[in-house]
Amino acid sequence: MSPESVPAPKLPVVWRPKKGRIVPYGFAGVVVLGALLMAFLLPPPFGLADRVAMVALGGAIAGVLHLLGRCRVEADEQGITVVNPLRVHRYEWPEVLGVTLTPHEPWAKIDFTDGATIGAVGLQGSEKERTVRQVLELSALIRERGEAEETR
Repeated sequence: MSPESVPAPKLPVVWRPKKGRIVPYGFAGVVVLGALLMAFLLPPPFGLADRVAMVALGGAIAGVLHLLGRCRVEADEQGITVVNPLRVHRYEWPEVLGVTLTPHEPWAKIDFTDGATIGAVGLQGSEKERTVRQVLELSALIRERGEAEETR
């Protein structure tokens, strides 16, 4: 599949990993359910504060797993938004230079005109062909909407 053979998708578009959502949210559900069961089934020496703490711990773990499950890359008419576990980056189309996905890397990297390169955790290399297609679609949008290349 050559980069030019993939057309730019219609905007707005959201790219997100499939497994990268199923696994953290699945584990979060198991953790919360387990915390609720443990809180309900704690033996008598444990009091209400212990039960509440157990549920709060399960909620905190689920919150951290949510940070992993929310990762995505969004594109709209104005630019792209890269949602990573701890930060959200917003860039206008002229600021985006390109996107790369090298073999054996955990996720794609996006290059910007200010010299910055950020990892796009929402484009996970573990999903092979699916992510290659997503990267090619994003590349097509960058070619279509980014600034024209300088000629030297």
